[in-house]
Amino acid sequence: MSANSSTPSPTSGSRLHDEDDENDLTPIDLTAGLDLGFDGAEDLLRVWRQGMRPDPNLTVSEWADQHRWLSSRGAAEPGRYRTARAPYLREIMDALSPGHPAQRITFMKAAQVGATEAGNNWIGFVIHHAPGPMLAVLPSLELAKRTSRGRLDPLIADSPALRERVNPARSRDAGNSMLSKEFPGGILVLTGANSATGLRSMPARYVFLDEVDAYPASADEEGDPVTLAEARTTTFSHRRKVFMVSTPTIRGLSRIEREFEASDQRRYFVPCPHCGAMQWLQFDRLRWAKGKPETAAYHCEGCERTIAEHHKTEMLARGEWRPTAVSRDPKAIGFHLSALYSPLGWKSWSDVAREWLAAQGSDETLRAARNTLLGETWVESGDAPDWQRLADRRESWKPGTVPMAGLFLTAGADVQKDRIEVDIWAWGRGMESWLVDHIVIPGGPDDPAAWDKLTELLGRSWQHANGAFMTVARLGIDTGYEAAAVYAWSRKVGFEQVAPLKGLEGFNRSAPVSGPTYVDATIGGKRLRRGARLWSVATATFKTETYRFLRIERPSDEDRALGVLDAPGTVHIPSWADTEWLKQLVAEQLVTIRNKRGYAHQEWQKMRERNEALDCRVYARAAAWILGADRWDDATWRRLEAQAGVETRMPTATATDIAKQDPAQPKAGTLTTPRRRRRAYTPNFMRD
Repeated sequence: MSANSSTPSPTSGSRLHDEDDENDLTPIDLTAGLDLGFDGAEDLLRVWRQGMRPDPNLTVSEWADQHRWLSSRGAAEPGRYRTARAPYLREIMDALSPGHPAQRITFMKAAQVGATEAGNNWIGFVIHHAPGPMLAVLPSLELAKRTSRGRLDPLIADSPALRERVNPARSRDAGNSMLSKEFPGGILVLTGANSATGLRSMPARYVFLDEVDAYPASADEEGDPVTLAEARTTTFSHRRKVFMVSTPTIRGLSRIEREFEASDQRRYFVPCPHCGAMQWLQFDRLRWAKGKPETAAYHCEGCERTIAEHHKTEMLARGEWRPTAVSRDPKAIGFHLSALYSPLGWKSWSDVAREWLAAQGSDETLRAARNTLLGETWVESGDAPDWQRLADRRESWKPGTVPMAGLFLTAGADVQKDRIEVDIWAWGRGMESWLVDHIVIPGGPDDPAAWDKLTELLGRSWQHANGAFMTVARLGIDTGYEAAAVYAWSRKVGFEQVAPLKGLEGFNRSAPVSGPTYVDATIGGKRLRRGARLWSVATATFKTETYRFLRIERPSDEDRALGVLDAPGTVHIPSWADTEWLKQLVAEQLVTIRNKRGYAHQEWQKMRERNEALDCRVYARAAAWILGADRWDDATWRRLEAQAGVETRMPTATATDIAKQDPAQPKAGTLTTPRRRRRAYTPNFMRD
C-alpha cells in the first residue's frame, strides 16, 4: 500500500525506488526489455509497485495523529485526534501495530477512558496501511449495527485516508454495508457475540473483541464467543492480533479479568510532581474531607504530599507502562486503567469521589461504581443466609392472604417425578416480595390429575388486605423434567398466563431472561412444529439477587415508629413457612471452580438434596420479569398502588421541589401549551 500520504504514487517511470530515495543506490530498471506498449500497462505497473512497496514504518498512534479526525456525531472533542490528550493509550495502540511482537492485547479498564477510540484507530490503520481480514465483535448484533452507524461510518467519512478506500454505502456494489466494510486488500466484518454464524463466518488476521464481559455465556449454544472468534485467527499464525477490551464485572466470571491476570499485568506509573516517585494510581490514596467530594486530591505514596488535579496532565505525559507480573504466554500482554487517569475535562477526581459516595448503601450501585470507576471486579458474596436467622425474622399475617403492599402475584412451579411444587409470591415496588402460599400437588407429569389441579390453580383467587381478590398474573414453570408434558399443558391453558422456562448456566448481565423462542411440542401424540413458547432464564442471576435481598437489614422497632419502611427488595416470609422450606430456600452456595487450565468460574452448587423453594422463587421472579415489572416506570407503579389503596411515599426532595414550583410561570425548555397525552395502560391485577 502507499506510504503515509493517501495520494497514489506516480505511474510514470519503471524503477523500483522512488526518485527521492534516501539510500544512495543506483535505481534498477526492472522493466528494461519488456514490451509495455499494450493498453493498461501503466495501471499494471502502478499496482505492481504498490504491492512491492513494504508496509510503512508507522505505528497505530502515529497513524491516528496524522490521519484520524473525530466527528461531532460521536466525540465530545471533535477535530484532529491527538494521542497526547490520553497518552496512556499510546503504548496500547502501538502494541496493535504489525511490528510489535504481542499477539494478544488485553485492556481491562474503567468506563470512558478512550478504549473504544483506540480500537477504532486500529481499524483505520488496518484499512489504510496493513490491510487484511478483520473481525469486530460486539455483545449483540443490534449493538454491532449501532456501532457501525454511530462510530465506524463517521470514522470513515471524516478521515480522507479512509474515505477514498471504503466506497459509500449508497453506491452500487460498493462492498460497504451495515456489517461489512470492504477495502483494497481486506474486509472488516462486524458481528454480535450472540451470533455463532457471524463468529465462524470467515478467517481473520485481526480480531477486535469489545466489552467481552457483556458477551453471553454461549453463542447460540455453540460455545464461548471469545473462543469461537479467536479460532478464526488460526491460519494467520504469528501475524495475528487479538485486541480484547472491557469494563470488568464479577470476580470469577469476568472474562477480561481472567485474561488480564494471565498477562504481564501492566500498570501506568506516573511521577509525583513533588518528589518524583513513580507510582500507579490507587483509589485508596484518593482522599477528601467527609461529605465534601469536591475536595478530593491524591496523596503520593512516596512523600504523602497532596497532589492537586491540575498536575495530572504533566503526570500522564511523563507516565509509563510497567509490567507487574510474568505472563503465562510471552506473546500476551495486558493493561489496566481506572478512572483516576481520566484526562482533565473528562472525569475529575472530585467526580470519582462524588459517584463513589452516591453508590454507597446499595450493592447494585456499589458494584457498578467498582466496575466503571475503578475498572475492578465486584466480589459477589455467595454465602447462603442462615436459615435460622430467616426463621427468626418470619412475620405474622393471615395465611393465604396478600399483604397491603403486594401489588401483583406470580407463581413458580417445579415439576418433580411424583409431585408439582408451587410457590405464590406477591410483589411490590422495588421488587419487595411476600410468600403468599406454598402448594404441593401430588402426582408427577404422567398423571393427568396433577395437571388438572395445576390448571385449577390458575383460576384460584387470593384475597388482598384491602378486600379485593387477586389471581396469578403469570406462572413460570420449569421444563427441565419432562419438557414435553410441560409444553403440552402450557399450550392447552394458554401462554398468556403461563411461561415455560429453561434454566441456563452462568450469569447473563445484559438480560436475565430472553425469549420467547418457539419450540416443537407434542400434543396428543402429534408433533407440532413451533408449537410452544420457551423462555431462557439465567438462574444464577436471580439466585444471587435472592440471596442479596435475604441479607437486607430490617428497620428496628424504633425506626419503624419514625416511619422508616423496609428497603426495596426485602423478602417477607410468613410464620407458617416451616423449617424444611427455609432450608430449601438457602440450599445452594455460590462457589468458585477452577478448570484444568487454571481459569476460574463461579457456579451454584447444592449443599443439600432438596432445593425446590429456591427454584420456585427463581421461576416466580422470572415470571415477574416477563410480566414487565423490571421495566415499569414510576407512573405505572403509582397507578398500581392506587388500585391497591397503598399510599405512595414521595421523596422529601421531590416533594419540596414540587411545592416550590409556580405553575403560573413558564419554565425554559417546556411547552406552554400542553400536548395531548395518550392514555397510559396499566394492568389491573385486582377484582372485587
